Amino acid sequence: MRTWPAPHVPSIPGRGGEVKVVDSTSGSLVVAAPGPVATLYVCGITPYDATHLGHAATYIAFDLLHRAWLDAGLEVRYASNVTDVDDPLLERATRTGQDWEQLAADQTALFAEDMTALGVLPPHTYLGAVETIPTIATTVSRLLDEGLAYRVPVEAGAGGDRPELGDVYADVSVDPHFGSVAGLDHDQTVALFAERGGDPDRPGKRDPLDPALWRRERPGEPAWDAGQLGTGRPGWHIECTVIAQQALGASFDVQGGGRDLCFPHHEMSTAHARALGGEGARVHVHTGMVGLGGEKMSKSLGNLVLVSTLRAAGADPMAIRLATLAHHYRDDWDWDDRSLPDAEERLGRWRAAVSGNGGPDAGSTVAAIREALAADLDAPAALRAMDTWADAALSVGGEVEGAPGVVARALDALLGIRL
Repeated sequence: MRTWPAPHVPSIPGRGGEVKVVDSTSGSLVVAAPGPVATLYVCGITPYDATHLGHAATYIAFDLLHRAWLDAGLEVRYASNVTDVDDPLLERATRTGQDWEQLAADQTALFAEDMTALGVLPPHTYLGAVETIPTIATTVSRLLDEGLAYRVPVEAGAGGDRPELGDVYADVSVDPHFGSVAGLDHDQTVALFAERGGDPDRPGKRDPLDPALWRRERPGEPAWDAGQLGTGRPGWHIECTVIAQQALGASFDVQGGGRDLCFPHHEMSTAHARALGGEGARVHVHTGMVGLGGEKMSKSLGNLVLVSTLRAAGADPMAIRLATLAHHYRDDWDWDDRSLPDAEERLGRWRAAVSGNGGPDAGSTVAAIREALAADLDAPAALRAMDTWADAALSVGGEVEGAPGVVARALDALLGIRL
């Protein structure tokens, strides 16, 4: 799968510091990557609708981490996925009368356009579920052969010409560390599993929390031949595990996504990684939820503010990016009538401030932005540092030649804001 074009990251004087983030598992501030290579996996979209602001806030947050690592002199290896076959996508295609493959392709392309406009650095490895099916099938077969997975009988009419093979589920009981990512008790996880796409009540499972690894063919659904697994398609969690291991190795630095992915998705994908002999992510980082009218913004609720819609209406993508950066990545926040106008006003003030050749000294401002990002990607503090410089430039001016250019390049390199 082709990713979007990479924006230019300008060079700026000096070097950023070691980046620390809050690990969702421990709640502690930890070093994001000891280096010299920093590895990151961010869970991608299921492309059945366009990019909403919750998506944008998440990918912008991890773009800050990517940029802060680069500024600290680390080599970055970043991987992500597109779940281009899954129940929500198929359901949306059926409901709207679209071909599911075309729907996935269209929405994936629109997502790439949105990321390009927002100045998000692309992943180095960007794979779709469909193109990864052969590798996933081999991995699931291995887990089955090693007794770490088992078959569950399918209902009448399912399973194609070999229904006896059944669906394949992972056995969470074989993992003594299962539950360590989210830190929830069994009853809490069963309830969340049902709420977030799991099937705890599926007959034939050994444990309600056992996740699907391979779903056998059902009438009207796409399916691929996977040898001893039979025709079908992969489960969601194993998809990310396989892509992450293929791109980054058995263990890597950071796995990221929205907070609603902590359980079950990151719990399950990490358990799969351990079953395959690795550790998965050393650190889990999760973004807060973006709401509208007091409710979480989500496709299922339909209360979406779409990046593409804002762009089509004439919104500057840099203002959209600024509106998300005004909130700390771990905080929940609401998009409201002032979000975009406030960001546009701030962007206009900054552009006016850097329009001259001279201005206040840039050194302390660049250092403050770096310090803010190193301390758990504190974008609001970074924005306040720039506000202070811009206010001084516009009110009292400054005689340091080239300072506006240094500040502008720093904003581009560190915050992804092109002035």
